[in-house]
Amino acid sequence: MSKKAKKTTPRTTSKAVSRTPAKTATKRPAKALDGATAERIAMALEAIAGHLSAAAPATATRESFGSADAFVWHPDGRLSPVPRVSRVDLGLLKGIDRMRDILIDNTERFADGLPANNALLWGARGMGKSSLVKATHANINLDRKPADRLKLIEIHREDIESLPGLMDLLRSSDYRFIVFCDDLSFDGNDASYKSLKAVLEGGIEGRPDNVILYATSNRRHLLAREMIENERSTAINPGEAVEEKVSLSDRFGLWLGFHRCSQDEYLAMVRGYCAHFGIKMDDEALEREALEWSTTRGSRSGRVAWQFTQELAGRLGVRLSGK
Repeated sequence: MSKKAKKTTPRTTSKAVSRTPAKTATKRPAKALDGATAERIAMALEAIAGHLSAAAPATATRESFGSADAFVWHPDGRLSPVPRVSRVDLGLLKGIDRMRDILIDNTERFADGLPANNALLWGARGMGKSSLVKATHANINLDRKPADRLKLIEIHREDIESLPGLMDLLRSSDYRFIVFCDDLSFDGNDASYKSLKAVLEGGIEGRPDNVILYATSNRRHLLAREMIENERSTAINPGEAVEEKVSLSDRFGLWLGFHRCSQDEYLAMVRGYCAHFGIKMDDEALEREALEWSTTRGSRSGRVAWQFTQELAGRLGVRLSGK
């Protein structure tokens, strides 16, 4: 009988199978650029850098204040110069003589380096609060040398929280500044008023000596009446809760109240505008149309008088080039 061949199982050797190591790439020496190529690359990089710097927002510097008399502040640190401020001539502001004289005196003292107060111009809509601030700024600068001119910087209501940053920028400048906020008011749970309180008074640094704040508002206390009443009704100590927010307006040393004008004051505004811009019309007809215009608007104010003047000038083909 033939013996059955035994099945043999192949043995695996305990030695690890040797693998061929991967070849490492050898770096080739960089090819030297010729002079012309290097110059073209340098010029391209310079052009890219110039484009990026032009597109990036310009941060305000102390030296940039000499470029204009008025600026708009942006919370990212930009000061946008305003070459031509939209304003009304001081002589055209009628019915606010007392407030005009007080604000001019206060601003002149500040411009001369004397003590002056922050001012809150509050009251009826359209009675020339913001127009008075801008006209006063222009009037003060009228006969001053460029180095002595006041700078007007407008900060928007929604950017009030960035006010301390603006103060830091202005503090060491040789110029003097009016920081102006138009239509300032606070609603609901808005806590940004605390930034304004710290700048006006009470902060460690406080307001710089070369800065004064002017604000306009339709509200005397800068807060809605229902907001004050809500604080009074829900607080544990109503008196303290209301005092915390009402004290903001108290930090303006100068309060100037603007009230609704009379019919005679309204007509004086209309006549003043017409005389200034050379609009010729029979006085009786002018008075009749001006009163009819104010009746349709439901109010009498400097703004309504100006709007009527624009309507009349357009109808008669008169250009308001002196605006």
